[in-house]
Amino acid sequence: MTDAELAAKLAEDAGALLLELRKNSGLDGKQLGDAGDKAANDLLVAALRELRPGDGLLSEESKDTVERLNKERVWIIDPVDGTREYSEGRKDWAVHVALAVDGKPSVGAVSLPGLGLTLRSDLPIALPVRASKPRLVVSRTRPAKEAVAVAKILDADLVPMGSAGAKAMAIIRGEADIYLHSGGQYEWDNCAPVAVAQAHGLHCSRIDGNALIYNQQDTYLPDLLICHKQDAGRVLELVSTLDFN
Repeated sequence: MTDAELAAKLAEDAGALLLELRKNSGLDGKQLGDAGDKAANDLLVAALRELRPGDGLLSEESKDTVERLNKERVWIIDPVDGTREYSEGRKDWAVHVALAVDGKPSVGAVSLPGLGLTLRSDLPIALPVRASKPRLVVSRTRPAKEAVAVAKILDADLVPMGSAGAKAMAIIRGEADIYLHSGGQYEWDNCAPVAVAQAHGLHCSRIDGNALIYNQQDTYLPDLLICHKQDAGRVLELVSTLDFN
């Protein structure tokens, strides 16, 4: 398999395992979330160690090591992005499998098991026509103040949603147009979504316009912007000029 085919297969396999666990384990709440995180992580890590033994690996659910920092190729995975949504029986959660090469998000797959859909960097689909009135996808529990402020100026609708992967894929799926996040994330939260979004021709950057760089010693990535390219300049301008103090 190519790297992209492997990413998609692993994301789908982990998603199927998670659905089965949620249906038949008898667990719920935090116990289900913890069990799902572990089961999906075990599956992904074991497969990558076997099939790509020379590559580095960074997972939300595994202890990080400095070994990956010396690797050109590093797999960055989030076994359950949106554990809360998964454990609550919702559909807005995802499995992320990405490959960063020299710090760039080169390959990615985002599985949305609740929707029976996997979006991939190697098989881009046609983007829906952008809505005439923009829609900003935001956290359903804690919308970023920057996103709320920008939405007000643009007269945009807010679309609450769960996981980062689900939010990013909502733009590709035509449910939203802009994903502006400033509440803090880590590399595993957005590497696969960014790889997929870039392959679909979307703008992806930090909210100051700088590039998103992966496989860093500090895995914290506090903010990002994913949107249609026609919106990027205006959104970046607004974020740079608004006073949020």
